[in-house]
Amino acid sequence: MTAEARTRSFDFKEYLRTLKFCLYTMRRPLDGFWDLIHEKRGSLAAAHTLVVIAILVEIMWVVLTSFQFITVNMETFNAWWMVGMTVAPILLFSVANWCLTTLFDGKGRVSDIYMGYAYALAPQIIIRAIQIPLSHVITHSEGAIFWMLSAIGTGWFFLLILCAMKEIHDYSFGKAVLTCLLSILAIGIMVFIFVIFFAVVSDGVAYFVSIGQEVMLRVQRG
Repeated sequence: MTAEARTRSFDFKEYLRTLKFCLYTMRRPLDGFWDLIHEKRGSLAAAHTLVVIAILVEIMWVVLTSFQFITVNMETFNAWWMVGMTVAPILLFSVANWCLTTLFDGKGRVSDIYMGYAYALAPQIIIRAIQIPLSHVITHSEGAIFWMLSAIGTGWFFLLILCAMKEIHDYSFGKAVLTCLLSILAIGIMVFIFVIFFAVVSDGVAYFVSIGQEVMLRVQRG
């Protein structure tokens, strides 16, 4: 085996190790997220993989889950919408949290926050994957089990996010909670500004298009 081949093999093993580390952050989040960033036991490649898996599992969860729990109209279903609804919160939270924490002596970079968020998705990925076959086994009267798993996955995710922000920025737990809440508020403001900007641009484009159409109409008549 050549030296280049050995390097590629080692890199792939390192990638698998960092990907597998998400299981450790699930079980021991405080130690896990500290080691993830400060001990370099995570990687952006693994974080990207977790995001892609989360997108795929979310789409399968909506499409393949039994109709007695989720009803999907395939004529109006848009997979790209699901992609956006998964990716947008990650990017918005990473930027908003970084902007805020730079004002509160936060130590994390945007890439660190993104990585922490991605690794925090692991419980939801696993629970979603369990729910898909489970929904075809249990009855509607046993649906409490299905929705309890959803609640556990959501609660576990938010707990991991708090632990990740605490360890990434070296904050107290209270300060981590505060900055996460402010980050959610900042996301709302960012979305509001984007919607207003998009509406203004759309109105402006429509106005100039109508002027152009009017000019063309007058030229044709003349």
